[in-house]
Amino acid sequence: MNFTGLLVGLSTFLIIGLFHPLVIKAEYYIGVKSWIIFALAGILFAVLSLFVNHLIWSTIFGVVAFSSFWSILEVIHQRERVRKGWFPEGPGHKK
Repeated sequence: MNFTGLLVGLSTFLIIGLFHPLVIKAEYYIGVKSWIIFALAGILFAVLSLFVNHLIWSTIFGVVAFSSFWSILEVIHQRERVRKGWFPEGPGHKK
């Protein structure tokens, strides 16, 4: 039996589940400028994905890279959700 697909699927599920609260916390504490952290993380994990020889780790690093890139957009959307009052405004916001 080949468990590679299940392992990558489970890892993807957990990574996406981890990034949801990460975006919320980053926007709360840092603000929308946290997009820079997600961009740098995305670049780092994309490069790691290119240079790691192990297929599973390369795939997982690729998933983390693109989850980081997607989080850039989500931080901007989170700012709008805060503006609408759906989430509390944190110390990362200028008054």
